[in-house]
Amino acid sequence: MYIVAVLGNATILYIIKVDQELHGPMYIFIFMLSAIDLSLATTTMPRMLGIFWMDDRKVTFDMYLTQMSFIHSLSAMESGVLVAMAVDRYVAICHPLRYSSILTSEKICKMSALIVVRGALVMIPIPFIIKRLPYWKSNVLTHSYCVHQEVMNLACGDIKVNVIYGLFVIFSIVGIDLVFISVSYMLIIKTVLGVVAEENRKAFGTCAAHICAVLLYYIPLIGLSVIHRLKSNANLPNLHILFGDIYLLLPPVINPLIYGIKTKQIRNGLKKLYSKIIHQEKTSGNV
Repeated sequence: MYIVAVLGNATILYIIKVDQELHGPMYIFIFMLSAIDLSLATTTMPRMLGIFWMDDRKVTFDMYLTQMSFIHSLSAMESGVLVAMAVDRYVAICHPLRYSSILTSEKICKMSALIVVRGALVMIPIPFIIKRLPYWKSNVLTHSYCVHQEVMNLACGDIKVNVIYGLFVIFSIVGIDLVFISVSYMLIIKTVLGVVAEENRKAFGTCAAHICAVLLYYIPLIGLSVIHRLKSNANLPNLHILFGDIYLLLPPVINPLIYGIKTKQIRNGLKKLYSKIIHQEKTSGNV
């Protein structure tokens, strides 16, 4: 899965970078999504491989905090990119004649900077509110990577601040982003229903890959958040581990496949890349 994630996202990044036709707003956001997925996979999967392959189950507290900060920040950035992609689809379908004037290069840069800064800023307090907690009930963790929800429950002290801030982050990131995405698609559906059947199919077809990416990201995230806040289920004691692994492992693996299959321009870029590699192999073979 890690190899597929790296190869898939690196291929998407390369195709968008070298093909001048793919430098529009939608592809810039796909580029950002692939870069975040690649970073997220590299932050989590090598550590998981160390656990499962070499039985390396120890981690220092500072390393734990570092990985936790990267995971939560990158996750917040991915949520922001999905919102930007929803806005892009809304403008492209609902205001096609004004698409270029609304999503200018300057606005794309500002949106991208806001996504990165927001993802970084909201996670800065987490290591500090974790470090202030006194003592620990146990030093044994169940997840294969480092998350705030789990480590705060090991503390012997009052974790009210951690719970409140965790809920604040969930509502201010996931909650607000889901509202923006939902409103964007409500307006898109309203517009699509007003056009003829063939145009209807083509217009909504451009949203298919993004809808898959949204569901793939938010369903495991919401499930993980809910499970962490409920009492452990004796019948399904490892359910939170399963949701946690799905949440971080699947999007970096599946997203490149979704956009490679569903986006015609990226498919064409893949064909060009494949033809170029075959041509180089034939040329080197002849030499």
